[in-house]
Amino acid sequence: MKFAVGLTGGIGSGKSTVAAAFARLGVDVTDTDQLAHELSAPGAAGHAAIRAAFGASYFREDDSLDRDRLRGSVFADPLLRQKLEAVMHPLIRDAAAQAVARWASPYGILVVPLLFERGGTLANVVQRTLVVDCPEAMQVERTMARSGLAAVEVRAIMATQIARTDRLLRADDVIDNSGPPASIVPRVAELDRLYRSLAGTPAGNPARAA
Repeated sequence: MKFAVGLTGGIGSGKSTVAAAFARLGVDVTDTDQLAHELSAPGAAGHAAIRAAFGASYFREDDSLDRDRLRGSVFADPLLRQKLEAVMHPLIRDAAAQAVARWASPYGILVVPLLFERGGTLANVVQRTLVVDCPEAMQVERTMARSGLAAVEVRAIMATQIARTDRLLRADDVIDNSGPPASIVPRVAELDRLYRSLAGTPAGNPARAA
């Protein structure tokens, strides 16, 4: 079994930035949000499953999924969110398992934004958890800048996620991402050495298996 580190964190915490830092060290990274995006593209299994469950009104004229409308609906209605998760989670789980099996690095990073909230069987795939953390005000600021959402909308999303204190308590490892991007480099390097050791590979070996 591949040694997998589950990377998670609240919205706007900088999960993608941290994942990219690991990737620069030669570590394989699989992002479940990206998998979900691919699975819901026209012609993919998730696209057909969402249409069957939610109807044609959630699709544009070109048959692409209206992601903004669907996102707004599921955040406003917990029952619709559960319906979407029931449709997509098995597909994402299978796609993630296939991606992990293809990893070539000594260990890999599996990015699961809601690992502690609704990670399901994905929580059983990872051997260790890494939380990317920053103050909640910074989460709001970053998300507003990235997505154009209003502060009240960002906080509504945050309200559906596990509390910051609970997330930190459940973490095996934490990266403070409240500073500039360069500030995480030493911590990422430190954790890379740890994970290589835990995966049974000496820290001084090349990033990828020969």
